[in-house]
Amino acid sequence: MARRRIVIATRESTLALWQANFIRERLLDVYPDLSIELLGMTTEGDRWQSSPLSEVGGKGLFIKELEEAILKGTADIAVHSMKDVPAQLPAPFALPVIGYRADVRDALVCPQGHGLMALPAGARVGSSSLRRQAMLLAQRGDLKMLPVRGNVGTRLGKLDAGEYDALILAAAGLERLGLAGRICEHLAIDVCLPAAGQGALGIECAAADEELLTMLEVLNDPAVSDCVRAERMVSATLGADCSTPLGAYARKQADRIELTAVLCTADGSRMLRAAATGTDPLATGREVASSLLNDGAAELLAALASSAAGDDGRE
Repeated sequence: MARRRIVIATRESTLALWQANFIRERLLDVYPDLSIELLGMTTEGDRWQSSPLSEVGGKGLFIKELEEAILKGTADIAVHSMKDVPAQLPAPFALPVIGYRADVRDALVCPQGHGLMALPAGARVGSSSLRRQAMLLAQRGDLKMLPVRGNVGTRLGKLDAGEYDALILAAAGLERLGLAGRICEHLAIDVCLPAAGQGALGIECAAADEELLTMLEVLNDPAVSDCVRAERMVSATLGADCSTPLGAYARKQADRIELTAVLCTADGSRMLRAAATGTDPLATGREVASSLLNDGAAELLAALASSAAGDDGRE
C-alpha cells in the first residue's frame, strides 16, 4: 500500500461526523498504519435553512462542497448517507463503497408517546421529505404536515419546544446517534416505503483515482450495493429528485433482488406501486420504473412539476 494518508471531507453535523468517524475506524481496521484526517466543511445545504430543499437545489447542495474538495485535492473521500446522494452522480466521481445498511424504516418521534394512528386529529407533523409527507397523508389525511430543516438535534429541539406535535425521521440516524429511545413507532415499510438508499452509507471519491478505488474496495458490501443501485436506478430512470414523493426499497434473497417502488401525489391521494425481481440491479430498477411509467407515472410527475413551479414557497 503506497498511500499513507487519507483525508475525509465531511459536513460538521453530529450525524455526518459520526458517519465519517465510523468509516475512519473501518479503514483503520484494514489499514492500521494509515493516517486518516477529517476535514470539516459547511455546505450550501447547511447554510440554506429557511427554505425547503426542493426550492433551493435539492440534497445535492449537501455534497457539492465535499466534491469540490475532492477535485481540488484537499480531500480524498467523502462519506454520505446514500439517501442524500443524487441518483445521477457527476462523471468525475465514483461510489466504490455502498454498505453498512442499518434500519431502513422511518421513525415517528412524539413527546406524548403516540404512534401514527394515535396522533390527535390535525396534529402538526414535521418533515421536509415530500415522500414522507405524502405517505403519511395517505394514512392520515387530517394531519398537518409542516416542513422542518436542520440537523437531527435541531429538529428534536424544535419538537421539544412545541413547534410540532411529532416528527418523522430516519430510524438509522436516530439509532446511530444513540437516540433510539426517542422513537415511538417504526413505520412499517408498506406504510412508508423508504427512500432509495435509506440506512446505507456510501463513500465517494474521484473516479480516476485507481489506487484509492482499489483500497476502498474491501469495504464494499456487494449485497447492500446491489440493492441500493437497484433503488437508485428507479429514481434515475424517472428523473426523480428530492422534490419527488418516491420510495424505493430492495432486498436480496440468494442471488435475486426483490424491488418495490411507490410514487405518490403530494397529498397521498394517489399512489402508483410497482415491483420486480431480478438478478441484475440496474435492469431490475429499470423494469420497476418502466412499470410505473406504464401506470401513469409520467403524468403524475408532470403534475408534481407543474405544482412546484406554481408555488412561490411562501407559507
